[in-house]
Amino acid sequence: MDPNKIIDALGGTTEVARLCDIKPPSVTQWRTGGIPQARLMFLKLAKPEIFKQVDSVTEAISKSKAA
Repeated sequence: MDPNKIIDALGGTTEVARLCDIKPPSVTQWRTGGIPQARLMFLKLAKPEIFKQVDSVTEAISKSKAA
């Protein structure tokens, strides 16, 4: 999954930082370096509805490219 799409779907850099109780520049680094596995697991537990949404959009894009 693209870290930018995940962060944006969760409400942006500041909101993700708030959820994880960290500073926004750390989340900004995730946009290029990827979301650390432990943080990703936390975010999936904290906001499962967002990940279902992101997964369904990614799946739809994959299917349209295959057609």
